[in-house]
Amino acid sequence: MTAVVTRSHTEFSQAKAVSPAQTPTIAPLADVVGAAECAPLSDGTTVRYANFDYAASAPALTAVADAVADSLSTYASVHRGAGHLSQVTTRRYEECRETVRRFVRGRADDAVVFTRNTTDAINLAAHVTPGDVVVLDIEHHANLLPWVERKDKWTRIVEVASTIDETLAAVERELATKPAALLAVTAASNVTGEVLPISRLASIAHRHGARILVDAAQLVAHRPVSIVSHGIDYLVFSGHKLYAPFGAGVLIGRTDWLDAAQPYLAGGGATADVDVEAGCASVSWHTGAARHEAGSPNVLGAIAIAAACDAITDLGHEWIGAHEAYLCAQLDAGLAEIDGVTPLRVFDDGLERVGIAGFTVDGHSPREVAEYLSSEHGIGVRDGKFCAHPLLDRLGYPDGAVRASFGLGSSSDDVDRLLHALRCLSDRSADAPDIHHRKAHS
Repeated sequence: MTAVVTRSHTEFSQAKAVSPAQTPTIAPLADVVGAAECAPLSDGTTVRYANFDYAASAPALTAVADAVADSLSTYASVHRGAGHLSQVTTRRYEECRETVRRFVRGRADDAVVFTRNTTDAINLAAHVTPGDVVVLDIEHHANLLPWVERKDKWTRIVEVASTIDETLAAVERELATKPAALLAVTAASNVTGEVLPISRLASIAHRHGARILVDAAQLVAHRPVSIVSHGIDYLVFSGHKLYAPFGAGVLIGRTDWLDAAQPYLAGGGATADVDVEAGCASVSWHTGAARHEAGSPNVLGAIAIAAACDAITDLGHEWIGAHEAYLCAQLDAGLAEIDGVTPLRVFDDGLERVGIAGFTVDGHSPREVAEYLSSEHGIGVRDGKFCAHPLLDRLGYPDGAVRASFGLGSSSDDVDRLLHALRCLSDRSADAPDIHHRKAHS
């Protein structure tokens, strides 16, 4: 399946020579489901919905929706059926593993386990990891809580410094002080969009005898990832952040820990043989991905992820990066000119970002800002602490912040609308100071 490209390669080559201050009009890079949806405004009118919540759930690509719809005509049981449709569906499900493996340039012998989402994938990884784990204190809860909730195993939390270099040095000191089985890190912050140097972190982990797990939920839709080139042992991500519908995620990585651990879930599909004698059950479990995929798998979820991987590959990361860079430059420049808006950053030297901008607006709670943008301008952003409470606390925003995130279906017109709306809010606040005292909704 091929995503629909709405700008030509020639247009992008010409546009790349333009400085951010002269950013041209940028159209959506691909067709997404729901692009024409409208939102009601407080005055009773409607306006086209401007979606700035891609980091929570990206809209499905039209190409992905088509692939899922096409698969329904041959949809049947998987792995345990001899009928034609069962064979077709089983073959397609297994082909999805290879598509995902190619997309992230995995090793030939890596397991590709389909899960419910990134959180589920990391919980599976926590289940199979045999020793201590080191994590950063800026992680999304999905890459923090599964580790700290493990029984009889230690999780050590490293506090990030003000720079990436100092943070990497702190990770190295921690791993040098006491051995660990695994370093688990995010690839890109879901709060600020800042990208961490995964290859350098992998080298540090391996130098001290640890493996590395990378939470790539916020990266794979924006940047190319190579398990082999980056030195990654385990990679996880969700379909719903990669322009696929809800309901599936994936863990890709080395098989030895997966094969040595008890199955993540007990049930059919994970079993090679079950005997019951004298009231006692004897179970022989599969190895490989099947060991941790008990029950009927989410075939449509796997098909959706694989279709999204193909669509991203067909578009090309060069054009995705150019599209995103223009919109980031436009948004950053505009936010910098609005009184009272403060961008969020973790690192002083974090120069690379994906399409995520966290910020606060003086005098307004995050919920007030989000509700104003929605009710008065038809713009959807995320507000709160983004399942990253420790990070928001350390940044000095215990009540949360606002996050605008964008992707393939976004345009420069959308960014203009957001900036215009924030300027209106800033002007309105200056004219009516009592607006600051409105009570935010719970």
